[in-house]
Amino acid sequence: MTAIFRVLSLPVVSVTAVGFLVAMGPAPSANATPCSAPEANVDPPAAPPAMPAPQPVVQPPTGRRPSHTNDHAPLPKLGPLISSFLKPGAAGPRYAAPVQPQAGVVPPGPTPPAPGVPQQPPNAAQLQPNAAVPPQPAPQPAPQPAPPPPATIAGAPTSLVDWVTGPDGPNKTLQRFGISGTDLGIAWDNGDPANRQVLMAFGDTFGYCKVKGQQWRYNVLFRSSDRDLSHGIHIAEGVPNDRYSGSPVWTTGLSKQVVNTIHKAPHETGIIPTAGISLGRTQYMSYMSIRQWGRDGEWQTNYSAIARSVDNGQNWGIFPSTIRTASPDAIPGVRFTPGNENFQMGAFMKGNDGYLYQFGTPSGRGGAAFLSRVPPNYLPDLSKYQYWNGDNGGHWVAANPGAATPLWPGPVGEMSAQYNSYLKQYLVLYTNGGSNDVVARTAPTPTGPWSGEQPLVSSFQMPGGIYAPMIHPWSSGRDLYFNLSLWSAYDVMLMHTVLP
Repeated sequence: MTAIFRVLSLPVVSVTAVGFLVAMGPAPSANATPCSAPEANVDPPAAPPAMPAPQPVVQPPTGRRPSHTNDHAPLPKLGPLISSFLKPGAAGPRYAAPVQPQAGVVPPGPTPPAPGVPQQPPNAAQLQPNAAVPPQPAPQPAPQPAPPPPATIAGAPTSLVDWVTGPDGPNKTLQRFGISGTDLGIAWDNGDPANRQVLMAFGDTFGYCKVKGQQWRYNVLFRSSDRDLSHGIHIAEGVPNDRYSGSPVWTTGLSKQVVNTIHKAPHETGIIPTAGISLGRTQYMSYMSIRQWGRDGEWQTNYSAIARSVDNGQNWGIFPSTIRTASPDAIPGVRFTPGNENFQMGAFMKGNDGYLYQFGTPSGRGGAAFLSRVPPNYLPDLSKYQYWNGDNGGHWVAANPGAATPLWPGPVGEMSAQYNSYLKQYLVLYTNGGSNDVVARTAPTPTGPWSGEQPLVSSFQMPGGIYAPMIHPWSSGRDLYFNLSLWSAYDVMLMHTVLP
């Protein structure tokens, strides 16, 4: 089935009109309040422009708060974390799976353009519907050598390099982008050989809190060409209509919301990125539509879907055919396919066999991890996906998400993944939704066998509520860099782990 691409360019008036959408039920109060900080309550440098605020909000949604968070914990200091809590085996039986030492990541070479993907990015307003790629033969899996033992990386030395976002961080994101608080920082290589950059997508975002509506946005995006991560990630200035500037902006000093609602769900309280990847110079982002926030680490989605940008993340449109509803009543008139509830969040990963892999998890941080794959040129065509079923030795099942079985059990939070050429293993990072530790798993193939959870950052080290470890795609050698969100600050940090 051909994927149909819809360009969504909503004017300020129409987007503002959806500001009265409300959650289905009340949620407990949360304490991560960027607008309680004095730095966020200063007057903006100039009269704020009109902006399409999606709906009134007073604080980050409670469901994003990790379990067992200490809202009053002091902010972590830059530098090495105390490692005594993370000695292998010291964290309890769930980390005691036997693993063997190995070793980390090299910077990627230029990514060749994928066949059939548009390479001259026009303005999003000029995109045509039904922009499907021509059929390509499905890649054949490469012969697999005997699997090496999983790598042991538990307790590898980890440091807080610096803050990526926040009014007091080196990027001065409030003063330069109108961002006083945000989370996630999902990072991927833009695949553009003419101007190689890393794009980073963020979730619910606050700005100058004295402005009506607190300049809240569903999501924003940064770009960076910084290859020396040892001193942090530098974000250049955002320039209007410049597709390579530090951020897509409505005006100088105010990052814009890049993915908007498509008005399909009757109850919607957020449009939050979950993964990103480039094919050639075309950008793809998966996102989830939030139906209702619940208690700590719990939320319900309406659906997940894929957005596309052909101008380096400046403008995005949605493939309606990629909508995976989370339940039969999520969107009136849209058919629910059993199994799609397990692919509401996840991570993209390019395999060594020609396939593009997508890990999936259900809404919230309590579910197991699942796996699908697709030939890259068919990314927006759900009929071409295959799903891993681990029964009876394991096999792939075409076009049936209900056949997918868990790769590993929950509770699995927001995830990122890559092939780590130093470890010579596939690597995933996520937070365990129960312990709220950042953990890693490794495997010789995307289907496993996967190691047990190996802790990298403990909630004892950062008790303010850590979540969403997002691997930086230019991590090299033994040096693994990843973004990590901290609830008590409601901002994003850059972390550095030295792999053994």
